[in-house]
Amino acid sequence: MSKVLIIDDEAKIAALLSERISREGFEVSTLSSAEEALPQIDAGGIDIILCDLKLGGMDGLELLRRTKRISPATDFVMMTAYASSKTAVEAMREGAYEYLIKPFQMDEVLLLLKQIQERRDLMTENLLLRERIAEEEAARRIVGESSETSRIREMIQMVAPTDTPVLIQGESGTGKELVAADIHERSARRRKPFVVINCAAVPETLLEAELFGYEKGAFTGAAQRKPGQFKLADSGTLFLDEIGELPLGLQAKLLRAIENGEFLPLGSSKSVTVDVRVIAATNRNLEELTREGHFREDLFYRLNVFPITIPPLRKRKGDIVPIAEHFFKHWKISPDMLRPAAVEKLMGYSWPGNVRELRNILERAIILAGSNAITDEHIAISDAPAAASPEERLGSLIGERTLPEIEKTLIELALKRAGGNKSKAAGLLGITRRTLYGHLKRYAVEGSDGDQDG
Repeated sequence: MSKVLIIDDEAKIAALLSERISREGFEVSTLSSAEEALPQIDAGGIDIILCDLKLGGMDGLELLRRTKRISPATDFVMMTAYASSKTAVEAMREGAYEYLIKPFQMDEVLLLLKQIQERRDLMTENLLLRERIAEEEAARRIVGESSETSRIREMIQMVAPTDTPVLIQGESGTGKELVAADIHERSARRRKPFVVINCAAVPETLLEAELFGYEKGAFTGAAQRKPGQFKLADSGTLFLDEIGELPLGLQAKLLRAIENGEFLPLGSSKSVTVDVRVIAATNRNLEELTREGHFREDLFYRLNVFPITIPPLRKRKGDIVPIAEHFFKHWKISPDMLRPAAVEKLMGYSWPGNVRELRNILERAIILAGSNAITDEHIAISDAPAAASPEERLGSLIGERTLPEIEKTLIELALKRAGGNKSKAAGLLGITRRTLYGHLKRYAVEGSDGDQDG
């Protein structure tokens, strides 16, 4: 609760006010003169002042003027038994929150203080909200000094003011959602919703309802009407992450929604019209999926109007230190805490998990280091030289093994990593489950029977 200072040379009135206001939870102190109040106001911490107009020395109006110079955020309430429109107007003009005429009802004073408290609480909440938004926006910045990252920033600046669909491609953990959010923040839609849906995280049977919504009774369990993500993103931006996982049967409906801005919720015969900008992202090869017939060609071309490809972190190592320093600043830790030996270890790693892995490694290092500087001992990654890129590793097999042998080995490794789950294995390989089944049949891969696909 706020700290209240009562200034009145009538001791009985000051004591009565103090006792009653304290019972409401306010922290209250009393003084008999404006001269005594000035040092306390100057020291800070006084939220509300209740001051009598007529005092023995400096009057209430003069104290009000000085208070507004010393502590503008302090709320000032003038009290007087000598009411006149002139003094009331002057007090309000000088910045008084309210003007109370004695004798007043105690309930009147308490109601006024509660109003002031609510106003102060709201202002504090707004300030904290602005600070949090500023921190979140800072955390979402595209950080890096490499030519590749500079080019991505240039492309974002070019496409952001338009309503053109954007397709963001890159490995997992490279920051595709970060790029999508930055496009939204730089667009005319920035004050409208930025809605995110991960197409791979929603079960296929529920994805249509999640995207387009449904009417009450549309299916078992639909107890009430629910708007979909397209409706929630109206006038804003809808970010479709992992678009390559979208079922083929749902792609036609998505295409219509993007092209015409309208769709049918499940169980409804009435079209819903929206104004939504769509940004999609994938870590899979949509062109290959299109050639195989697993992704609609017309939808691919509609999404791929303005493609942005984010290189993996191993191909833009000049960004590692700036990104690390950015995380440190966001966590309110001095970047100087990162010692050269730690930087060298970070630079020598291949970062298969990209920026997401870098963040996790740094967060763990901070915990391990405690209040000490972060050295290479706190960086929990292999000391081995940077691993070769996937292209280099595959290139080394040419001449040693045939293509069918390489494909069979990759399928076996994917199944092992996925715990025998064919759907997950197909996702790891960047192919559809149907394509994986064809390869399993062709190569008679061991351990492919009795798969758990649920």
